[in-house]
Amino acid sequence: MKSLLVLALAGLSSFALADEVTTASAQPAVEQYDYSQNLDIAKVISLSTLPNVCEVVPATMVYEDHQGQRHTIEYRAMGNGCSNG
Repeated sequence: MKSLLVLALAGLSSFALADEVTTASAQPAVEQYDYSQNLDIAKVISLSTLPNVCEVVPATMVYEDHQGQRHTIEYRAMGNGCSNG
């Protein structure tokens, strides 16, 4: 009886591990954006919040292309802390 319980738990843990691997591989890799690239953006999912500093900072955008694939890109942007006067 005890060995049956151990086998059942081992089987369940392997399913959980397989689910974690599938979920991790479903996450899109972060791509480094270069301003010379042309992006196929059908829908913007999210943009990172830019800090209130007057310098170039890393930013992230998640978007879907026209085929419905999700992409995450990292790029450099000017912070929101610069004044024009």
